[in-house]
Amino acid sequence: MAADLTDFGNWLAVPSVVCLWLAVLLRAPGALRSPQQRGLWLAVATAAAAMTLNLPDVVAYAMDRGAGYAHSIGLVRNLIGVFSAGAVLFFVAAAAGGRRLRLVSWTATVGWLAALVALDAAAPAHGTHAMPPVGDPVPSLAYWLVLISAHVVANTVCVALCWRYSRRTESRGLAAGLRLFGLGTALAGLFWLAYLLKALFGSTWAMPALPLLMNLHGLLRAAAILVPTLFTFRRTASDIATAWRLWPLWRDLVQAVPHVALNKPRAGRMVELLWPPVPRNLLVYRKVIETRDAILILGEYVAPGALEDARGRVAGRGVPEQRRTAAALASVLLDARRAKLAGAPGQQGEAAGLELPAAIQTSAEGGDLAQEARFLVDVAHAYTREVKPS
Repeated sequence: MAADLTDFGNWLAVPSVVCLWLAVLLRAPGALRSPQQRGLWLAVATAAAAMTLNLPDVVAYAMDRGAGYAHSIGLVRNLIGVFSAGAVLFFVAAAAGGRRLRLVSWTATVGWLAALVALDAAAPAHGTHAMPPVGDPVPSLAYWLVLISAHVVANTVCVALCWRYSRRTESRGLAAGLRLFGLGTALAGLFWLAYLLKALFGSTWAMPALPLLMNLHGLLRAAAILVPTLFTFRRTASDIATAWRLWPLWRDLVQAVPHVALNKPRAGRMVELLWPPVPRNLLVYRKVIETRDAILILGEYVAPGALEDARGRVAGRGVPEQRRTAAALASVLLDARRAKLAGAPGQQGEAAGLELPAAIQTSAEGGDLAQEARFLVDVAHAYTREVKPS
């Protein structure tokens, strides 16, 4: 059973490292531009480097090259791991907003690194650094206690912070990222606590689970820093879907009232989405604003009471209650557009007969733009499917 657990943990090593590096590369552009994310990204990047040097094949290759080469790889791996722990502490200090805490985190990191180098140099000649199941730690117990203390302190503080802030934030994405990162860090903390038990008391019962703990930690940290990317992807996909559904209504209204459009419409819907005339994150915003402006102008071509009459007709056709207003508005907009294109005179000011639905009124007054977008999608659906304009 213990051997199977170790084998599974070792099998997970390569997928874990690959996922970590993919996450690091994908998040690099945004993280390096953001001081708030830079420390977290650096912590994951250095953890990925340390875990790469700890891959079974890498360790076996280093051993085959000789004791000196194996020693160098082991020392570099541990130094990078401590630097990663220091980056975690810096992330914690930055999130807590304390300049003194940031200074303490880097001072502690430099102290740990210097102590490891000094203890390694003071130890008798040795090969790779290891905590064997039987025998003394290599290169020394003091070396391993310094190494373990760096990780245990950083991981403990990080887990506490992630738990604290994940419960306070109102952002689902941030909460998910903090919980995933905290869980991964907790697994790493258990990994180093197991080493501490081995170093101080010779306890080896948890050793078979160590590869699994470390590699699950890698997967969770990779997932944690990818959360913003996943939320951005979901938001982008949602915006593309909304813009796709709004396009037929928007296009027809802009044809009737061209001056409301910031940019001239593209030749087709697919071209509009693949090559938007505005920044992609503003595409839905512009479509909603321009559609609303066109509706306001076309309201001058709607007779008083026309919207209520249309609601009655829509209800008679069995349209669900929640979409009656949208379907009625689509009907009167079709007639208003035809009147505008035919050159009919509009009714100015208070004489206009179109009373804006609540979803458009509240958004125009600084309310929920997303709610208005959903309502206009219903209007576009009715416009293209139920009203069937010619």
